[in-house]
Order: sequence, then structure tokens, then C-alpha cells
Amino acid sequence: MKYDVITIGSATQDVFIRSKALEEQKDPLVPDGIDVCVPLGSKIGIDELTFSTGGGATNAATTFSRLGLKTACIARIGKDVIGQAIKAEIKKEKIDTKFLQIDPKEKTGYSVVLLDRTGRRGILTHRGAAQNLQAKELPLKKTTCRWLYLTSFGGDTKLAKEVITSGKRIGAKISWNPGGKELAKGLRALRPLIKEIDVLHVNREEAAQLTELPPRHLQDVIKKLAGFFHGILVVTDGSHGAYVHADGKTFFVGTLKGKPINTTGAGDAFGSGFIAALAKGKDLETALRIAALNADGVVKSMGAKAGILRSLPKKNAVEKIKVTQVRAEIKKR
Repeated sequence: MKYDVITIGSATQDVFIRSKALEEQKDPLVPDGIDVCVPLGSKIGIDELTFSTGGGATNAATTFSRLGLKTACIARIGKDVIGQAIKAEIKKEKIDTKFLQIDPKEKTGYSVVLLDRTGRRGILTHRGAAQNLQAKELPLKKTTCRWLYLTSFGGDTKLAKEVITSGKRIGAKISWNPGGKELAKGLRALRPLIKEIDVLHVNREEAAQLTELPPRHLQDVIKKLAGFFHGILVVTDGSHGAYVHADGKTFFVGTLKGKPINTTGAGDAFGSGFIAALAKGKDLETALRIAALNADGVVKSMGAKAGILRSLPKKNAVEKIKVTQVRAEIKKR
């Protein structure tokens, strides 16, 4: 069977918790510059509680399916109620679930997302079955697709290599948003894999980590990282926007106006929106605009899937999004 896109990565149950009782304090050593403190030995009231499915593979698959692409999802879930709920939900999104792997021992992945008043979050995560994706159960020798959209492999670079090699063999274009455990392996381990893919998605801090350069020198980071492969480099920069580098040119798109509610899933939404647009034959700048609209919907909704676009946006909505070519030094922060 042939698909437009097959996503590979994690599937989780997400629980979003917002509470005014969570204390905040500045911390220059963490990504957002703020810690959320939980006083032990006391009960903390919860102002808002939301249950949602998540995980890079299911979030991205939802974008692709909603935007009219024939989509299948490969992830590993537990033999439990949560796993069955995830399967049922993505099936409602018209995503083929026949390649979902069922782990007989591990529970389905689970995340608790603590949100502050601005939508910034910290995540307590249990990867569970998601970290046991089995190469022998992958269907890539029996099916074909135009795009493979890869997310986290739980640090298993051997599995990542096997998937990328299989994808090249069937003629698929490959997009990869590596997980934290893969990135922790360093550029020496990842560079041979990155050289084989078509699109690499990372955020500003991850790009700096790979290049061993300061995050504030983003132009140098992009230049160095883009030099490691011949594909498209996507670097998201949180509330500041995102950059795409291809064919020696760097383009920037900002974020849309409005107060964010929840930033969880924004990276998945941006990356999958970008690839969905390319799969639909859109040019690079249009793909950037559609990616920004998809991410905007997610940050202004609760949960990683609720705000994902339901269809390709109208031409006038897309054209309102400003994309600029970066010709000078990228702003430091």
C-alpha cells in the first residue's frame, strides 16, 4: 500500500495542569529562564485540567491527515486502556493505525504538563512503550510512501539508521525531528544520519547543542549545521518565530499576534505543517506560512492536537503571514 506520509515516533497520553498556586522563580540555566516550584508536603489546587493524546508521531500524523494526505502512524503503545484510547482517537482522524505496535509489558507513554500563566510549560514524562519501538515490526519493506516524518527514537540511533536506510530504499523523502536522547549522542553520532535526510527540524537550543556554539550566535549555528547536509534546515525559536535555510538562503517567519495558552506540540505542528505544505506541492515560503498558521492554532488551544488546522488555509490567510529573507546578522538573545 502507498501512503503520502508515514510518521514514526512516540504516542502518549498528555495531562495538562494549570494552577495559580505554582510558584515561579527566575533561573538563567533553564530554556525559558523560569522555574516552576511545587511546595512538597502540601496540597495544591488545580485551576484547569485537560486530558489529550500526544507524542510526535500522532501529533504530526493528525496534521497530515487533516490537510488531505493519506497517512499512517508507527508508534508503540501499551496493552492498556490508554493505548486503546490513543488508537481510537487517531483512527477518528482517518490515520491508518495498522502499523501501531503493541507492547505486552510496558505501559503506554504518559506525560504531565505543568503550565504557567503565559503558556510556558515543563513536562514530566514517562516514555513507557514508546522507547521500545521494534525494528522487526516496521512495515517499510512491504509498503511505500512519498514522505517519512521521523520524530524521537528514544536514543536508539541504530534504529534511526535502519529506518532512514529503508526510507531511502523505497524512494521516500525523509524529515527528522530528533528527540532529546538522540541529540544527547552528539553530532559525531548523528552526522552520518543527518547527511542522508531531506529536512532536519530542531529548535534554537538543540541546533546550538549540535554545533557546540552559543545559542545567541544563531546565524553561525545555522551556517555550520546547514553545512553538514544538502537538505532543508528548519530551526524554531519559540515565541520569536522560526528560520528555514535551503540552497544557501535563510528565511524567517514570526509568530502571530495573540496570547498563547499552551506551547506543547507547537514544534510538532510547525514541522508537520511545513512538510504537509511541501507534500502538497507548495513552495518554501508558502510552506513556512502554513507551518506558522498550524503552530499558532496549537499554542492558542489546550492540548497538542486541538488547534491543528482542519484543512489547507485559504490563500488570503496564507498571504497575510510575512516571510523575510535574512540578509544581516540574526538578532541575538
